[in-house]
Amino acid sequence: MPESKVPYKRGWGTGTGRGHQATVDCAFCGRKVPRYKTFITYSGFRITDPALRKELDQNNDQRSISGSSNKMYTCPACARSRGIVQRRDSDGQRQFGPKKRRSK
Repeated sequence: MPESKVPYKRGWGTGTGRGHQATVDCAFCGRKVPRYKTFITYSGFRITDPALRKELDQNNDQRSISGSSNKMYTCPACARSRGIVQRRDSDGQRQFGPKKRRSK
């Protein structure tokens, strides 16, 4: 079986179902992309300062104030430009320079 030439791996393919895959919007550029091609990122906040967390817990009986997160889908182009995923060579090592040109 030939080795894959893709610059990054997602870990799964399109699935075994027939027909169209569900499309989602990229969180950064708004492009419609099939869900299996996207990279999932989470955004949100957490209160990490122990003194502030203690004061909030004393004032409020609810613990849901400590944080929230959103699941965002990112298209491959935005994932590369924002550093969510990096190009890899054939050995699986990260490439930090520009893409090498093919010699004809």
